[in-house]
Amino acid sequence: MTTTTAPAADAVAPRHLSPVRRPSLLRLTHVELRKLVDTRAGRWLLITIGLITAVIVTLQLVYADDTAQTFVNFFTPSLLPIGVLLPVLGILSITSEWSQRTALTTYALVPRRERVVVAKLIAVSLTALASVLASLGVAAVGTLLAGALGGAGTWQIDGSLVLNAAIFQVTGVLMGAAFGLLLLNPPLAIVGYLLLPTLWGVLGEVVKPLRGPSEWLDTSKTMEPLFGSDALTGEQWGRIVVSLLVWMVLPLAAGLVRTLRREVS
Repeated sequence: MTTTTAPAADAVAPRHLSPVRRPSLLRLTHVELRKLVDTRAGRWLLITIGLITAVIVTLQLVYADDTAQTFVNFFTPSLLPIGVLLPVLGILSITSEWSQRTALTTYALVPRRERVVVAKLIAVSLTALASVLASLGVAAVGTLLAGALGGAGTWQIDGSLVLNAAIFQVTGVLMGAAFGLLLLNPPLAIVGYLLLPTLWGVLGEVVKPLRGPSEWLDTSKTMEPLFGSDALTGEQWGRIVVSLLVWMVLPLAAGLVRTLRREVS
């Protein structure tokens, strides 16, 4: 009678188990970029940004004077409406984890939440930079059409204007993300982002003792020189830095602490 022996444990189980590597920051950023497009709200927000840019250029081709149909005049007007919508994208990038109840999966796969937050911030910043490139592309198309239709079609543009536009869009989307981190609720974060700086600006105009601080803390005033033709002075850069410390850096720091400590359910 033949007998069979059980296989040795070493023959069944692998002798060398490869360690599980955590996803790189590059991969996490790629995932967050994909999330911006995969969600319905993010997808339509990006589509809306593109449509608004195209509409602005079309209106200028139809109604603006021929002498005003230049590359700069096509490029600059598109920045403000996009700058209003991009922070909403930053807010949704952060708060969607909690509103759609995906935080449990996300933070289970990547327990170090700060890495996920950093990837989200990089993703929305890259999107903001891409919006500047899109504005440049649409402005180029508008300039070509203006030249063909008899407009000025001037291509001159100062490189500092492009840099300032990138600063404006990136800081704006990071401000939105900061409010999203701080409040972790989409409607509340959107209302807070739109209302608080606006309310501060109104108070700065109405309440006389606040007029001085308003020049340093009202982002609608501190960011305005970015679109001027003159180089910014040291004081103007100082006002930009101070306003961003209040409306971007502090909410980011406080929101990161809250996100790291919040219980996921």
